[in-house]
Amino acid sequence: MTEGLQFVTLRGGERVPALGQGTWHMGENRRRAAEEAAALRLGIDLGMTLIDTAEMYGSGGAEEVVARAANGLRDSLFIVSKVYPHNASRAGLVAACERSLKRLATDRIDLYLLHWRGSIPLAETLEGFLRLERDGKIRHHGVSNFDRADMAEWLALQGGGTVAADQVLYNLARRGPEWDLAPWCREHQVAIMAYTPLGTGGMLGNPALAEIARRRNATPAQIALAWLLRRENTIVIPKASRPEHVRENRGALDVHHRVKRRQRHRHVGGMDGDALGTRPEYGTAAIKPCDRGAA
Repeated sequence: MTEGLQFVTLRGGERVPALGQGTWHMGENRRRAAEEAAALRLGIDLGMTLIDTAEMYGSGGAEEVVARAANGLRDSLFIVSKVYPHNASRAGLVAACERSLKRLATDRIDLYLLHWRGSIPLAETLEGFLRLERDGKIRHHGVSNFDRADMAEWLALQGGGTVAADQVLYNLARRGPEWDLAPWCREHQVAIMAYTPLGTGGMLGNPALAEIARRRNATPAQIALAWLLRRENTIVIPKASRPEHVRENRGALDVHHRVKRRQRHRHVGGMDGDALGTRPEYGTAAIKPCDRGAA
């Protein structure tokens, strides 16, 4: 299913879905594995074929859930996984990747990320990534939870210009990446992956967000996701374990495209915060943005 989808172009020209699926907290209870895999499979059927996971999630259990959902469909998917910082040495990275490949029941990972920065030198981690690419074990590499200074340091490494993405905390209430990281990534053709796009705590219960959703004939979650989907070069990875939530997340693309069509009709131009009703005058000042260091 490709109708109504949106894509982000990675460095090198590959197009991947802008709306994917996350798996944080999946694989933690084996009794729920079938239900979680079915939710991912539904998302795949709806066109959300980018799936993000990590060796940390469920101590590898989430990767096994992804394998279950991907059975028979691997070539149509873009699978992202992440390595622990303490496994990111030259030899450790290769061993960790092999374990992830076994759990994922695949011969390659499409995008392999350093989960966060640790004590192992970045140059050593990059060498490990490049070796894995040469060996065909991974197709792209990137990082997670890096700020602008970290990204600049990585880019300065020999071969550092091949970094494909930076996965960071980014949502309506946590907008730290907008200060300097997102502009830097756009300039250097590095995709932003927004994790926890629906926030935590009470963000979706915010009265201003609920009013915007009512006016747009949408849910608060759909507005929150559509707000991120309007961002250039941004991949959004909400997690859903129930079919109704998977369909709700997919509906965010319809909200996004509906607003864009309305704008074209009105000759307004590109989609902006006002089109979604998310400027301060619409009441979302009550959704407090994060500070500069939050990402």
